[in-house]
Amino acid sequence: MSVFGAMDVSATGMTAQQLRMDTISENIANVNTTRGADGRPYRRKTVVFNEKSYPTFSESLSMANKHNIGKGVKVTRIVEDPSEGRLVYDPAHPDANEDGYVTLPNVNTVTEMTNMIDATRAFEANVTVMNSTKGMAMKALDIGQN
Repeated sequence: MSVFGAMDVSATGMTAQQLRMDTISENIANVNTTRGADGRPYRRKTVVFNEKSYPTFSESLSMANKHNIGKGVKVTRIVEDPSEGRLVYDPAHPDANEDGYVTLPNVNTVTEMTNMIDATRAFEANVTVMNSTKGMAMKALDIGQN
């Protein structure tokens, strides 16, 4: 893999993790949103990643021969969690049903914070790879000057 290929892979990872952190932040911000634009409680969102792939087999083969196996990661979609929200008894709430229960979003703050830590660590790992690759390229330039 070339130096620039390693930087490209790290850049795709940082971009994907940034979107993941933004989505997690949206989930946390809407933890108590009982009525969205569609009139329903907010639904937790998750990000789906896939490997960036080469468009054709021949291109994949030629890149593998150059020891350039991967192209990084891409976000394919953001999906809503289909699980049900939690019911809380609060008959005074404006969104309470006839039995006095309010459906809250299916967002668990502990889970979201754990996912945020995971996304942050993955972002930091990609930054470390980027900095290491940059350092190796700079050392190679220094060696070439001497």
